[in-house]
Amino acid sequence: MADETSPDLNNPALQPNGEDTSPAIGLISQYVKDLSFENPNAPAVYQWQEAPQVDVQFNIAADSVGDNLYEVTLKIDVTSKTEQGTSFVIDLKYAGLFGVRNVPDDQLQPFFLAEAPRILFPFARRVVADAVQDGGFPPLLLEPIDFHGLFMQQVQATQAETAGEVTVGQA
Repeated sequence: MADETSPDLNNPALQPNGEDTSPAIGLISQYVKDLSFENPNAPAVYQWQEAPQVDVQFNIAADSVGDNLYEVTLKIDVTSKTEQGTSFVIDLKYAGLFGVRNVPDDQLQPFFLAEAPRILFPFARRVVADAVQDGGFPPLLLEPIDFHGLFMQQVQATQAETAGEVTVGQA
């Protein structure tokens, strides 16, 4: 008969002295780090009838800002142009501060470049839509982005380049 009152030392949920050693990542705060909206051709732009071409560029950065603290920044650049000129330009840096505990280093990059931007994007999208609307244009709703898919494409491209370099060096 097993003694049911003895502690299970193999269960990570039951650690001595309340110590929690399970991996965890949490969003501490999110914020607009930098926002610029330019409307260089106002008020003439409001008379233009042509539909604009909208170019959207994204960039993701992750930086350590303290002990177990990381800032992930989603940079979004939007340019709207017609043949008559630039309608508007938006530069946004939207960031999140993440606390990390007991996460292996090889798992940080996938989180910071795929999952963290997925968490931050809906809020950054709202900031862009509001800025465009406040500039006198219809709100610009950015299409959802598959950050995980983009990250996997980047990993595969890097692996293909590395494999190509190794193959070239062999005789």
